[in-house]
Amino acid sequence: MANIKDVAREAGVSVATVSRVFNDSGRVNEETRRRVRAVAEKLRFWPNGVARSLILNRTHAIGVLLPDLHGEFFSEVIRGVDLAARREGLHVLVSSSHSDTRELVAALRAMRGRIDGLIIMAPEPESVPAIRANAWDCPVVLLGPGGETHDFDTVALANYEGAYAVVRHLQRLGHRRIATVTGPAANRDAQQRLEGYRAAMREGGVSQTRGLEVLGDFTEAGGYQGAQAVLEMRPRPTALFVANDVMAVGALGALREAGVRVPQDIAVAGFDDIAIARHLTPPLTTVHVDAYQLGERALQRLLRRDAGEPAPGKSHEVLPTWLVVRASCGSTAGEARRAGHPPGRGPAGRAVTRERRRPRAVTKKKRKGVS
Repeated sequence: MANIKDVAREAGVSVATVSRVFNDSGRVNEETRRRVRAVAEKLRFWPNGVARSLILNRTHAIGVLLPDLHGEFFSEVIRGVDLAARREGLHVLVSSSHSDTRELVAALRAMRGRIDGLIIMAPEPESVPAIRANAWDCPVVLLGPGGETHDFDTVALANYEGAYAVVRHLQRLGHRRIATVTGPAANRDAQQRLEGYRAAMREGGVSQTRGLEVLGDFTEAGGYQGAQAVLEMRPRPTALFVANDVMAVGALGALREAGVRVPQDIAVAGFDDIAIARHLTPPLTTVHVDAYQLGERALQRLLRRDAGEPAPGKSHEVLPTWLVVRASCGSTAGEARRAGHPPGRGPAGRAVTRERRRPRAVTKKKRKGVS
């Protein structure tokens, strides 16, 4: 590992100058400061005793970097990581990138030297090179991008399959004109959910869906505005698939304010199955995501990598999703159910989770000679 003298020699400055740069002293001009930091980055030098201890000891801490810290989904991911880490005697440091690559890099640099491993939720593909350049030699597990990110282990969700399943369910209820409020265009989870929606619509006989798609942002306000846009469509859609439950909350509010009844006038379904979904009016049909398990599995994978587990390549695990049927879609299937059988097959051989249906009560009338 490079030391402060190596940095000083490479940058053409004194050791004292390097020290002042990293102590944020004002007695160094900006050009010299940038040069010293660039050299330190190149040599992978960080003036932190804890960072140096990574070679000899352990920090017993794991870093978790999420796009946001607000909302039930992210809190469940953190809970999964935290409880799994606690069982291993580890501490968790949490930060947020706000889906901004510059903030992601700043957070990575702030964590450097304080952790033994990193869990990063990075659904935006453009953020992966930044992670690769700034994660130093620390083991990293990514949440979300799936197998297309071959440099890191990943734990992802079956977004495509979940979206496909919920839209096909709406179609089985008789809906053909189904609108959607999507997530952010650059978000990989949102992209996969949109792909699942489009595939199900094609299978249902609707090849062109652009006029039924409204761009959202995974926020309650985005869902509210998205539903307002859907209400302006002519003819009005009879069903609405919202790409996450937080937006679905906003969408239900907009529909209620407009005097549109759910599900009588328009069926609504979401994605994530956050805790409040079952308590909405009406209770929300949605795709269940085990966010707790997402965090737990990421921590388990990180510990195996950190322990130097031999492997032929990187691991790309996809956690299943399943359809939860409630009143907002107008189905008579009743309360939430989880599939208890192997998944079916969707287009291109993709796995699609089916909803478990409650067996109907059947009264057999006794006939003469038949029991």
